[in-house]
Amino acid sequence: MLQEQFSDVVQLIKQSRSKAISAVNTEMINLYWSIGQYIHIRVESQQWGQSVVTELALFLKNTEPEIKGFSDKNLWRMKQFYQTYKDFPKLSALLREISWTNNLIILSRAKSIEEREFYLGLSKQEKFSSRELERQINSGVFERTILGNTKLSSAMRELHPDIANTFKDSYIFDFLNLSDSFTENDLQKGLISQMKNFILELGKDFLFIAEEYKVQVGHSDFFIDLLFYHRGLQCLVAFELKSDKFKPEHLGQLNFYLEALDRDVRKPNENPSIGILLCKDQDYAVVEYALSRSLSPTMVAEYKIQLPDKKMLVTKLNGLL
Repeated sequence: MLQEQFSDVVQLIKQSRSKAISAVNTEMINLYWSIGQYIHIRVESQQWGQSVVTELALFLKNTEPEIKGFSDKNLWRMKQFYQTYKDFPKLSALLREISWTNNLIILSRAKSIEEREFYLGLSKQEKFSSRELERQINSGVFERTILGNTKLSSAMRELHPDIANTFKDSYIFDFLNLSDSFTENDLQKGLISQMKNFILELGKDFLFIAEEYKVQVGHSDFFIDLLFYHRGLQCLVAFELKSDKFKPEHLGQLNFYLEALDRDVRKPNENPSIGILLCKDQDYAVVEYALSRSLSPTMVAEYKIQLPDKKMLVTKLNGLL
């Protein structure tokens, strides 16, 4: 009993520390924003040139040596930070809820305000470290997610109106180190052993339930490759893994599993289950035909075992816009 009470005190301490760190971060971002705004106004009014910003950096270094992080390079970054977002007030809160390091990564790596908004929101939601954020950008998660929104079945959109940006057009499993001749069993075992990286690729709202999840229909047993629960969508998500190209008959198997989950496993407060078919390759025309008559909330996505060519993803995305 006492240990439970002591644990409550520990939780209070942790919550207070987290709030303190968040408050410090917000105030620091506010400071950098204000400095960037100040420099921007001076430069735009032609009162300051590049040499004046260099002089400011030297002044701070010489008069306030204990103040770190205000080199001329960083001061120009603060100006760029302000200039980039000054006309987008709705992003203001997001900027202040992620670290300065992550802000700089997004500022330098993202090419459009839409892409920056996407990564700002994702960083806040998933609480990415700078390393995790870099990987997401390197793997083209923005492009893959936007492309994925175009491949959702009509049933998926109707049953889950808030599903946009939840799934991707393709998934990157570069962390598996699989050989070229891998099997479905190799893929499944690899994903299970690398569950932390797998969840990072899926999104942290996914909660793993089981591998080879058994559903019994009549006198027969069937096994779903991977079963997850999605906190945001409040539903079960069944993943079926294929080591070859998509075939229309794959959807029949997945639809059967969803029916079994909804009849026998889903709880009354949960939404209809979703099925994701992960294939090594896919013919988009075949996928479109197969999904057009599907009444189940399903999606077909491909996976790669190496980081994708971002230029190719951008080209595909531009073709849809």
